[in-house]
Amino acid sequence: MAAKDAVKTAPKRSADKRIQRGAGTGFTAEEKAAMRERAAELRAEARRDGKRADGEQDLLAKVAELPQPDRAMAERLHAAVMKAAPELEPRTWYGMPAWAKDGKVLCFLQPAAKFGTRYATFGFNDIARLDDGPMWPASYAVTELTPEVEERLAALVKRAVS
Repeated sequence: MAAKDAVKTAPKRSADKRIQRGAGTGFTAEEKAAMRERAAELRAEARRDGKRADGEQDLLAKVAELPQPDRAMAERLHAAVMKAAPELEPRTWYGMPAWAKDGKVLCFLQPAAKFGTRYATFGFNDIARLDDGPMWPASYAVTELTPEVEERLAALVKRAVS
């Protein structure tokens, strides 16, 4: 019985204490906001039963909130992605513009302003068919959306959905 009582009275460490002791400082305010946005997105998706038009409206609304130059980049990237792969479903993902295939996010734009970084990132999730041997890039830093960069990203999107 004594061992059983010892287990009951042993102090329990909370996850917060473990984080403070050595694993870092936890999530940033921007990361917490992104998680709240994702929770709201999931609730909205459940209400609308996967209607494509609603996802695109959400994406365009988020893009409209972005400061320049992120807004212009996101608008052009949305047009390029939809031209390259019209079968993709526009939506938001953690408050960022994203495009999904069969309900799973294939690619996304992380605007520079979202997390206060010096460049935007265009990334692909693991369902993207970009495999090239044992290692390949899954995200790309974008400082400026030139016609060449836009064309290259569109080609990657086409390859990713194939």
